Amino acid sequence: MRVLGIETTCDETAAAVVETDETGRPFIRSNEVLSQIAAHAAYGGVVPEIAARAHVEVVDRLVARALEQAGLKLADMDGVAAAAGPGLIGGVMIGLTTAKALALVAGKSLIAVNHLEGHALTPRLIEQVNFPYLLLLASGGHTQLIAVRGVGDYVRLGTTVDDAIGEAFDKVAKMLGLGYPGGPKVEAEAAGGDALRFALPRPMLGRPVADFSLSGLKTAVRLEAERIVPLRPRDVADLCASFQAAVVDVVVDRTRTALRSFHEKAGYPTALVVAGGVAANQAIRRGLTRLAAESGLRLVAPPLPLCTDNGAIIAWAGLERLRLGLVDDLTVAARPRWPLDQSRDTVAGAKA
Repeated sequence: MRVLGIETTCDETAAAVVETDETGRPFIRSNEVLSQIAAHAAYGGVVPEIAARAHVEVVDRLVARALEQAGLKLADMDGVAAAAGPGLIGGVMIGLTTAKALALVAGKSLIAVNHLEGHALTPRLIEQVNFPYLLLLASGGHTQLIAVRGVGDYVRLGTTVDDAIGEAFDKVAKMLGLGYPGGPKVEAEAAGGDALRFALPRPMLGRPVADFSLSGLKTAVRLEAERIVPLRPRDVADLCASFQAAVVDVVVDRTRTALRSFHEKAGYPTALVVAGGVAANQAIRRGLTRLAAESGLRLVAPPLPLCTDNGAIIAWAGLERLRLGLVDDLTVAARPRWPLDQSRDTVAGAKA
């Protein structure tokens, strides 16, 4: 089975082909990604209008390149999947409309994929992970702890009440003059800093519900920075290290809390999974590795190219849905907000 996947929810335009062999084992045949970071860097964040125009200009070319790299034609696909939300609505509409046109012309199944489900199912693309498992989905727009019970079956155990983790990294980077995107820059600075220099808060630590709050931590960094201006390079490195250490402590504590409530919602988890752009942060991975070990679980973290937005995770989620017969018709709409847990009408602070 083969699926073409298209991703245009934010500032990456991507297309990929994923297939399974006769045993069901998945292979990524191609995974083409064009980042828009350079176009948005001057603004310190993603500008939706610029992102949408960039998607229009390159999506057809990336689809053609993905098929060419896979050595296949559109006629060889069993389905065409696109991220239909959540995300910047202009970009989402472009990817979904492209997928609709391709599916219609080629007579293939259309699969409208929840972008968050693409991240949620990524561990099953890279290795054999059985349901159920606990997912920490962490990116610039999303911070959620989710019990993944099956394809399309998700229970949210915790979310952020204000900033997402990646958003907090970006804002700290901006206030310290590090530029965009902030996550990798803060992590690089933290590597040479003293994490014990600044006594920053650990919001929500010990709370019985596995929710996050990053706004107060971000404010604490700003207050410390204002107290010692002008900032020297050493100050910036130490602030980044202290901030990152606080985030790691919060992530580990909140995930430990989610593990306790997981048993009530979904039984015993087969693994602890971290996905999304923030999953690329090595300090967070190390903290979660320790937590997984103490909990008798393995930590599953995607390789770095599959942490950020890409077409392969959309193609794989589409393939998982297609083999269960979960397909869509041409009336399916783009959605700027789309919670994974369908029992939740809104996801506070999670842009979903």
